[in-house]
Amino acid sequence: MATPVEVLRGIPMFQRLAPDDLAALGALLRERRFPKGAIVVSQGDPGDALYLISAGQLKVAVFAEDGREVILSVLAAGGFFGEMALLDDEPRSAHVIAMTDAVLLQLRREDFRARLRGSPDLGIALLRELSGRLRRADDTIASLALLDVNGRIATLLLDFARQEDGRRITRKLTHATIAQMVGASRETVSRAMRQFALRGAIAVNRREIVIMDPESLRGSAQRT
Repeated sequence: MATPVEVLRGIPMFQRLAPDDLAALGALLRERRFPKGAIVVSQGDPGDALYLISAGQLKVAVFAEDGREVILSVLAAGGFFGEMALLDDEPRSAHVIAMTDAVLLQLRREDFRARLRGSPDLGIALLRELSGRLRRADDTIASLALLDVNGRIATLLLDFARQEDGRRITRKLTHATIAQMVGASRETVSRAMRQFALRGAIAVNRREIVIMDPESLRGSAQRT
């Protein structure tokens, strides 16, 4: 299991921090464990902490009035959520649910703010991450509005691959999960994934999805 400082060092938001800042933050982290299916935070709960994912996989989701689940994101080790809670006093904007057994490191808002007063670089790192998240949210909105289903799936695959090494998606993405993220049926997603595989754009096995031909996927992701 990675140490708190190693987890911090693997998260882009913290990679530019000085070793002393990393060590000070690492000392503030508290480990929490959640079994598969557990609700880590609920939409509407007070937002009082940032969570770093040391192990496991989680989904960020909201529920429609008819009970339909909409998955906003799937997070894996090295990811994090709840960063907005470090700055504002607003409630949680979505549910976060463990898709597997998960180990998280919790950074409470009060601890972060106390550390922030002595580390301007930490504030800059957080603002940079929030800016990046806003840009990605804009891209997602544009994708849902302007692309057909194949284009939305291609965009999603490229984005998940970009979060890793650019070619592989190691987090577990079922067709049902992808369908909930792009606003389509599971059958439609299965058909699109089969088409991508047949034309050599992706290769799928039990452990990962490999992007074999990124340009082919980018072609599907072109807005019409």
